[in-house]
Amino acid sequence: MTDLPTYAELQARQDGPPGSTWGLFGPHDEIGALNLVGPDEVVAASRLVRKGAVFSLDYPVNVFEPTERRPSAVHTVITMASDWRDDYLDGFYLQQTSQVDGLRHVRHAAHGFYGGADPDRVVAGDPTIGVNHWADRGIVGRGVLIDVAGHREQAGRPLDHAAGEPITVDLLDETLAAQGVALSPGDLLVIRTDYPAYLAGLGGPHPAAVAGLEQSHEMLAWLWDHRIPLAASDNTALECSPVVPTSPFRTAGGGPADGLMHPQLIALLGMVVGELWRLDELAADCAGDGIYEFLLVVKPLNVVGGVGSPPNATAVK
Repeated sequence: MTDLPTYAELQARQDGPPGSTWGLFGPHDEIGALNLVGPDEVVAASRLVRKGAVFSLDYPVNVFEPTERRPSAVHTVITMASDWRDDYLDGFYLQQTSQVDGLRHVRHAAHGFYGGADPDRVVAGDPTIGVNHWADRGIVGRGVLIDVAGHREQAGRPLDHAAGEPITVDLLDETLAAQGVALSPGDLLVIRTDYPAYLAGLGGPHPAAVAGLEQSHEMLAWLWDHRIPLAASDNTALECSPVVPTSPFRTAGGGPADGLMHPQLIALLGMVVGELWRLDELAADCAGDGIYEFLLVVKPLNVVGGVGSPPNATAVK
């Protein structure tokens, strides 16, 4: 990892899309930034288990109000015989609740899918850059909670979801300093905004305005230069919404999502992006003992050619 270029150097590269990690991990890489987590990081993370406290970071299926694009799944339990049961889900959208966005989730408008993957192969049943690669490998490492919501509440200035407040690099650093946590290469970040409580207070569907990461090259540099392979949050898109007016990622004639960093995070850097994770119980425990690091295990569904998946994420302290 010490030989990898900085984000500034990635932006200046001539042998691949500027700002991308394409080719850094080999010509046929299909796991992206997860290459930043090796055996040494996994062994070190295993030593963070001190008291045996286990936290599920997934919300139940269908817990969030459905949208037109992602309706609720229908769960059916059937009787196989007098003493046997089976069940199945109909219409199960793999990104309807807690989720990880796979490398197929979005492509860059100018450069395409991660690693230059052939778009004709981004179909069901074809394994190319599917979540099946993450499922086969597993995602295990040192998890770090950045409780931005808790930090701002203690300061008497709660995050403003109604205004879509952007979380800046300075605020991330400020929160980490208050928690007494230093990041290490390969860390898996979970960022708490307290969005689920805000949503419950609204009593309705997901709103258009949500606090989250600010769209900027500075944010991408912060994530990459810290060698972060996974960034997850409890909000709807990890990023803030609406997109900040200063976003450098806007394109001509773009739609409502224009200016988001998702194409840079996923298609160029190959990062794992997590959304709508369940963080309140973990945050309460971290605040109680002052320890914001833990073993984090994420196991996407092994769907060949999957675009996304529930994270099946577990934190162990």
